[in-house]
Amino acid sequence: MFNIVIFGKPGSGKGTQAIYLKDKYDLYHISTGDLFRKNITKKTGLGLEAKNYLDNGDLVPDTVTIKMLENEVLSNKHAKGFIFDGFPRTLKQAESLDLFLESINLRINATIALDVNEDELIDRLLERGKINNRSDDQDIEKIKNRFNEYNTKTSILINFYDKQDKFFSVDGKGSVNDITLRLFDLIDTLI
Repeated sequence: MFNIVIFGKPGSGKGTQAIYLKDKYDLYHISTGDLFRKNITKKTGLGLEAKNYLDNGDLVPDTVTIKMLENEVLSNKHAKGFIFDGFPRTLKQAESLDLFLESINLRINATIALDVNEDELIDRLLERGKINNRSDDQDIEKIKNRFNEYNTKTSILINFYDKQDKFFSVDGKGSVNDITLRLFDLIDTLI
């Protein structure tokens, strides 16, 4: 079983690339945003708990997010592997994910960051904001705040996974197809 974490700053193409990786390597794609929506729609206990936090404008606590993720993995044991998109975002989440996977005899094989400079990301997000009418992608200050969140919390994961020899960076500039091919080339060397 091959398990990947894909991460990068907002607008780097994680979600887009996760779909291509899922299809090529027959991985089960777990996006925390999709997981929240699924649990809220199905009105699971965890979904209702998450909804309360979100409705109040609060972040969903790690305990709830991690439990949802664990349930999703356990419900899909038949998968050839998993691609974690948007999780982990903090060191605590990464440590919790490692402990959980170890408890079921799995592990993260590779963590791949899509590397794109912030000026290009701002352009991408502003364009996405126009197309999808997303307010969080239409305000440069909000975008920069999200970058700051990433830089202070998520970038710490680079050292965490690098110490385990599981961190890889891929150039996230260029066409979607170019980036996809770079990812395929990297993963083919790891499998």
